[in-house]
Amino acid sequence: MTMEQTFIYQSAPVRVRFGAGSQRHVADEIAAIGGTRALILSTPFQKDDADRLAARLGPMAAGVFAEARMHTPVDVTARALTAYDQSGADCIVSLGGGSTIGLGKAIAWRNDAAHLVVATTYAGSEVTDILGETEGGVKSTRRDPRIRPEAVIYDPELTLGLPVAMSVASGLNAMAHAAEGLYAADANPVTSLIAVEGIAALQRALPAIYRDPADLAARGDALYGSWLCGTVLGAVAMALHHKLCHTLGGALDLPHAETHAILLPHTMAFNAAAAHSALRPAAALFGGDLGGGLYDLALSLGAPTALKDLGVSQSDLARLADLAVKNPYANPRDVTRDGVLALLQAAWAGTRPASPGPERTRL
Repeated sequence: MTMEQTFIYQSAPVRVRFGAGSQRHVADEIAAIGGTRALILSTPFQKDDADRLAARLGPMAAGVFAEARMHTPVDVTARALTAYDQSGADCIVSLGGGSTIGLGKAIAWRNDAAHLVVATTYAGSEVTDILGETEGGVKSTRRDPRIRPEAVIYDPELTLGLPVAMSVASGLNAMAHAAEGLYAADANPVTSLIAVEGIAALQRALPAIYRDPADLAARGDALYGSWLCGTVLGAVAMALHHKLCHTLGGALDLPHAETHAILLPHTMAFNAAAAHSALRPAAALFGGDLGGGLYDLALSLGAPTALKDLGVSQSDLARLADLAVKNPYANPRDVTRDGVLALLQAAWAGTRPASPGPERTRL
């Protein structure tokens, strides 16, 4: 990296409260974003947690809407907007991970409500201006400053109950944001430094969580890493990896984090030669082989490594490749149907990506 290059860096105005016990300051953070009565969002799985938060907030809680779903279906958003209007709320609190955060973003984009996220996974989407919504089996994305939440609480105590499998998949999902941000068309030295630090933090944290899910320091490290990786996602454009995940998620309603975890080694291997210089710092964390190293990490942590294990049929792959090459995102390597199909076939089978070979010696 030399300072002879030119670039643009736009910082994001997100307030962050980080640290064990931060969950006790939800009322303070609601006030900090200008709210007085919050509609609390969650998935059905976390409804009890949302109800307890509402009880602690007392009159600052306008109600609970616990119907958030993966990939942010627009019909769920319509019901949530009705609940928001009927509750008399003037802001939103999203308690949970990517599904809940996505619903909060969808509401805020439509009515400009202030939005506080209490993160309980390693999604990273809480610090981005990106909204992905699904309708009719198609997932589309948009970016708008109104989509980015105003504030986030990161309390590692809230992630102690996150099952190991979900922790691992969520962390690998976060890594994908940073890894792809390294070769983004609008990447810059600041986001690249953040990306490598985020990947390194998760590389440390996930094996520690796998060994001891109650390791509070590792949980904090994972939240720190996911925050950094999400910051990258919110600052630069994404490429083939995210296009594929959006395509598969929208078309087949696949679990979001697990889909990212499976595809990540293969998308990194696909782009390894074309983005060699940009990926070099991340590859160095894995002995010079980023795709293979990420695959080995996922395998060692018991993460899913094959699309077929998520119920994807081999007969689906051709249709998915066709969808993925429609309106492709900018990517360092040319995106062709044959290339995408070969990538999907390897990810479907769960084979380890090939080593970059001679390129590796230049790291």
